[in-house]
Amino acid sequence: MGEFWPVPDALAHLSGRWRVERTVRDLASGDRGRFEGTTVFGPMEGGGLLHRESGTFTWRGVARPAERTLRFLPGPGGTALVRFADGRPFHDLDLTTGRHVADHPCAADLYRGEFTVHDGDHWRTVWRVRGPAKDLELTTGYARMG
Repeated sequence: MGEFWPVPDALAHLSGRWRVERTVRDLASGDRGRFEGTTVFGPMEGGGLLHRESGTFTWRGVARPAERTLRFLPGPGGTALVRFADGRPFHDLDLTTGRHVADHPCAADLYRGEFTVHDGDHWRTVWRVRGPAKDLELTTGYARMG
């Protein structure tokens, strides 16, 4: 992949509006889906960023509106603590080297995410989901907008 772009302060870097393109592959069935939309990282009362993603998810030929909300809280040394919208822990995020791997156990499934920063305006996540009922790979590219 080449070199990664170190980010001393994850929240400062993520703040703003991003174009999002995600591919979803079901490795068991071979099905593929696609999400296209935007993510806005805006300030939250009390500190941190509210991540609001919205767009269109197409799965098996059917396009539907999709959205999600996450909370990115300040962590130690320029890192972030990522929480679901309801406050439950999701994962930590340390982009100081430009690359980070995070695990999130969810019932019998394990979500492993790799975060890579390519420059000031492009970053990517690859989530691999494995479990008794899931075998997925979700690859998301982010490009800063204006």
